[in-house]
Amino acid sequence: MKEIIKLYGTDRCHKTQYYKTFFETCHLDYAFLDVETNDAFADELRSLYENGKLNFPTITVGDKKLRNPSDKELNKSIANLHGR
Repeated sequence: MKEIIKLYGTDRCHKTQYYKTFFETCHLDYAFLDVETNDAFADELRSLYENGKLNFPTITVGDKKLRNPSDKELNKSIANLHGR
């Protein structure tokens, strides 16, 4: 079963780039959803927040939403996804 990790962000955002590198370094499958180049991804991100704003970077790990998480928070969510 493929794990579901989504990274909502933009190519111009240094924090988004940080998370892309984090996932690639850890050899984790993830989907990068560029909210500036794809309106559907932007709408999907807005739907995660009551205020309807493009709060990026946002990462979803399974059904957990993380806004600008620390490495520790991110590792914990990934470990929980894998049942560790």
